[in-house]
Amino acid sequence: MQKSVRYNEGHALFLSAVARKEGTKRGYLSKKTAENSRWHDKFFALYQNILFYSENEQSARPAGIYLLEGCTCERSPAPKMSTAGKEALEKQHYFLIVFGHDGQKPLELRTEEESECDEWVEAIQQASYSDIIIEREVLMQKYIHLVQIVETEKVAANQLRTQLEDQDTEIERLKAEIIALNKTKERMRPYHVNHENEDPDIKKIKKVQSFMRGWLCRRKWKIIVQDYICSPHAESMRKRNQIVFNMVEAETEYVHQLYILVNFFLRPLRMAASSKKPPISHDDVSSIFLNSETIMFLHEIFHQGLKARIANWPTLVLADLFDILLPMLNIYQEFVRNHQYSLQVLANCKQNRDFDKLLKQYESNAACEGRMLETFLTYPMFQIPRYIITLHELLAHTPHEHVERKSLEFAKSKLENLSRVMHDEVSDTENIRKNLAIERMIVEGCDILLDTSQTFVRQGSLIQLPSVERGKLSKVRLGSLSLKKEGERQCFLFTKHFLVCTRSSGGKLHLLKQGGVLSLIDCTLIEEPDASDEESKASGQVFGQLDFKLVVEPSDTPSFTVVLLAPSRQEKAAWTSDISQCIDNIRCNGLMTSVFEENSKVTVPHMIKSDVRLHKDDVDICFSKTLNSCKVPQIRYASVERLLERLTDLRFLSIDFLNTFLHTYRIFTTATVVMDKLADIYKKPFSSIPIRSLELFFATNQNNRGGEHINDKTTPRLCRKFSSPPPLSIQSRTSSPVQTRKLSLHSPITARVGGLDLTSPFSNSSAPGGTSLSPYICVLESANEAGDMSPSRSPSTPRHLRYRQPGGNTVCNSRCSVSPASAFAIATAAAGHGSPPVFTNSERTCDKEFIIRRAATNRVLNVLRHWVSKHSQDFEMNGELKMSVICLLEEVLRDPDLLPQERKATANILSALSQDEQDDAQLRIEDILQMADCLKAECFESLPAMELAEQFTLLDHIVFRSIPYESFLGQGWMKVDKTERTPYIMKTTQHFNDMSNLVASQIMTHTDVGSRANSIEKWVAVADICRCLNNYNGVLEITSALNRSAIYRLKKTWAKVSKQTKALMDKLQKTVSSEGRFKNLRETLKNCNPPCVPYLGMYLTDLAFIEEGTPNFTEEGLVNFSKMRMISHIIREIRQFQQTPYRIEHQAKVTQYLLDKTLIMDEETLYDLSLKIEPRLPA
Repeated sequence: MQKSVRYNEGHALFLSAVARKEGTKRGYLSKKTAENSRWHDKFFALYQNILFYSENEQSARPAGIYLLEGCTCERSPAPKMSTAGKEALEKQHYFLIVFGHDGQKPLELRTEEESECDEWVEAIQQASYSDIIIEREVLMQKYIHLVQIVETEKVAANQLRTQLEDQDTEIERLKAEIIALNKTKERMRPYHVNHENEDPDIKKIKKVQSFMRGWLCRRKWKIIVQDYICSPHAESMRKRNQIVFNMVEAETEYVHQLYILVNFFLRPLRMAASSKKPPISHDDVSSIFLNSETIMFLHEIFHQGLKARIANWPTLVLADLFDILLPMLNIYQEFVRNHQYSLQVLANCKQNRDFDKLLKQYESNAACEGRMLETFLTYPMFQIPRYIITLHELLAHTPHEHVERKSLEFAKSKLENLSRVMHDEVSDTENIRKNLAIERMIVEGCDILLDTSQTFVRQGSLIQLPSVERGKLSKVRLGSLSLKKEGERQCFLFTKHFLVCTRSSGGKLHLLKQGGVLSLIDCTLIEEPDASDEESKASGQVFGQLDFKLVVEPSDTPSFTVVLLAPSRQEKAAWTSDISQCIDNIRCNGLMTSVFEENSKVTVPHMIKSDVRLHKDDVDICFSKTLNSCKVPQIRYASVERLLERLTDLRFLSIDFLNTFLHTYRIFTTATVVMDKLADIYKKPFSSIPIRSLELFFATNQNNRGGEHINDKTTPRLCRKFSSPPPLSIQSRTSSPVQTRKLSLHSPITARVGGLDLTSPFSNSSAPGGTSLSPYICVLESANEAGDMSPSRSPSTPRHLRYRQPGGNTVCNSRCSVSPASAFAIATAAAGHGSPPVFTNSERTCDKEFIIRRAATNRVLNVLRHWVSKHSQDFEMNGELKMSVICLLEEVLRDPDLLPQERKATANILSALSQDEQDDAQLRIEDILQMADCLKAECFESLPAMELAEQFTLLDHIVFRSIPYESFLGQGWMKVDKTERTPYIMKTTQHFNDMSNLVASQIMTHTDVGSRANSIEKWVAVADICRCLNNYNGVLEITSALNRSAIYRLKKTWAKVSKQTKALMDKLQKTVSSEGRFKNLRETLKNCNPPCVPYLGMYLTDLAFIEEGTPNFTEEGLVNFSKMRMISHIIREIRQFQQTPYRIEHQAKVTQYLLDKTLIMDEETLYDLSLKIEPRLPA
């Protein structure tokens, strides 16, 4: 076995001599030894791929040989040395040779010249044959590929050879069949007529006949084809095909958008979250992008299926694709439900400068086309509605007998159901997030807002008056800044609580220490001051009837009163209406509740739970899973009759249902039908109310308990609060005329067999200074009050329930077999007499009818009060409706059994209807125009920016608040006759254009650059003040004017504008930008307190999207009430901003300038003037 490698020394010496004479590179280099790491000068000679080195140039034998093939050579840094040797090291240049052989140490060399070092590195690199080795590897790969191709071709050749053999066999078989057929033909030939002997004329006739038959057949088919091409069916098929092609294009675009979202944002941010210094956490990445990657994979599969179907055109079968897609679309629920939260997380992450910088780098990618991440996150939100619209169009052009008709209808219905579920979940989630946003604004926090049953109703600024000094306040103090600053409160109304907060200088909210959180179950609302109260009279004159008060009587603390002052009569009417509805709903929900804790959820009454009509779908109604403010499922679809039935249901009245109904009833019914229903409920309650509702109205879940004596002291005390109007005040029959009693509607009744026993007369108490009624009636001792109480007063809810025996001993009762409705009957019956009544057995049978009539009257008055106070425009524009309401109310007033509270409520509604004049403080644009005609015109330079912004805001709000809410129904602003249908919206649009044109025209009137720059800076300042005044419509009017081509192209003018002004303008433009469906503006409006002027176009876009996406009625003719709810939500937001006026004094000289149309130039004139100021540069 060979143990060593043979070495031809002679050959090596020969090559060394050749290298010294003819080598590629020769010279002295310093070589580092491996033993002691010292450097020694050696003579090196490079020949081809071999490097020789010797002691000197004259040495005959080389000291060493290196084979350079496959090595790498590169410059290396100088080794670290002491300070003394640094200067010597700086003159040396090092390079390193790393060999490709295993176990061989690298060779370290150095030179004194840098150029010489570079030459050696280049020569050794060429001698390593690295390029040749790479080329060899490439050629080897090509060779392997060709070998594979040859093998594949051999297999294919064998297959073709086999196929040829099979085809030869088939040919032989066919030849045999042809021979057999020829033999059969020969046998049949004698039976055929010999055509050769036929007459030539007959042959010609037959030939002509054959030609004519062919011509007629071709002509007939041509006519058939032309008729079909022009037929409606063919036109419908062409449109159907076009819809399918458009759907494929839209799906391609959508998949591309998802691809950009995942590959240009999601995956890079995941990698960034895993870095050493992550700008974002993995949890935030998951919260922002949710399941967008899964959505992309799903739609890539669907898109591939669509392209495969298009390849088989004209046969287009799509139903099976939707059958596969539908079960998977539930993944959109998670995305849509958390979309708003993901945008909030993204906004919070943008506060991090590193993340913001990284995100802008991703967004600058050419594939994003200038779109932001928020835009890509919004695309999946519209995909389900887009599918619904596409299927709707597709079905419109699909014949009823088409094979795919049923499948497409099924897919459309499934998508609509999914869309409804998603919408309901989003509504519920938005309400929770709204509550949490308010809770975060409060410094002390607010636990009641963490209750998911709390529904936000309204918010706004009110002035709280000190109740002690209320009679002493004067007009001067009312108008002073001190009262506004000290007494201004930020108020929030929820379905169960009323929050009163103060706002600090930093914008944070602080709950009042006393009366900051008011539980509405303990509150009694007094809307108007009592006419018999002198102090109330005086204060009413001072405050202009704008004040109202909440009497709060908690069960564990002394009672107190909160007096609030609204900025206008409309604001007061809106607040009092909503508070009253919330109190009514809470008391109704507590009808069958045994215990009502302050922070607990409101449980649904037993009778409402038992009524399947309130939660079970039927042919004329369909419910969603979301519950309304009364904890009853929201209506999704319903007939008009069922909607009217829900409106007049005596057990509850949902605020959101009432608002939605009154905002949108014009779409599916008329005001006359609604009034007829209300009149029927009042006049014939038993015939108008469903029988099931009447049965459940008197239902009780308590067992009768007989034989219990009232002196049973082991029975626990009853703690119940029933649904009813406030307790009635009656004059007691005692020896003391000063003492008064309040008959409680929360009165528990002792149980008797067979129900109530009201035959016993009331007895007088022997206790001094107090009165005791029948042992079957619970009474409440009122506070000592001077004088008799007026029957028209509405006392507050009682705090303490006590039982008094004739002997004066106080006992408690645990159960009562009488329903709350019967207790209501006792209370209302007692209210109608000057003395406590005594019922006979015959009168007992009338209890139920009396209760129903009172409950029906209360419900009708509640609806009318809400209608008149919050929707007064209906009566201003419809005189017939107004007269019918007045007639009904006058009929109510003639009712002899009417309760004092009902009589007062009816009078208040009549009083509100009789006020023909609007509030004196409400200016109209026509009045301002008349004032402006009498004044001398002011110039722009003499008007301060603050006054311009204030009057800008005042005009915008006057025009904005003049739009009646019915103008927002039916997309009238997009119709041909839009000027007749929606004149006020058209006036708003015209006002927007006029203001924008005025800004642009004023800037272009200046001839010098400096004046134009000063005008731009002043208008930007005006826009910023408008932003501070919450006039975002004005901000958009000014910024859109500055972005016009006539002004934007003036480069010399913009060069004179300061950097601060440009930065401020960018900030304003970002706030009102339409990017992401006005995402920034919506976020700003959420945190904005009225008064405010939003941009109307944003809401019109939302309404148009809702109108076009969903129909008003289903195929069964039911009203799409989910759509009505969405429309009402937008209208309520608009009206919230309309109803809160600005406290800005009108300046006629400023408004005259702003409304002067002689200063306005058209677009063409502006651009011509811009070209004269700064002509175009030659190309």
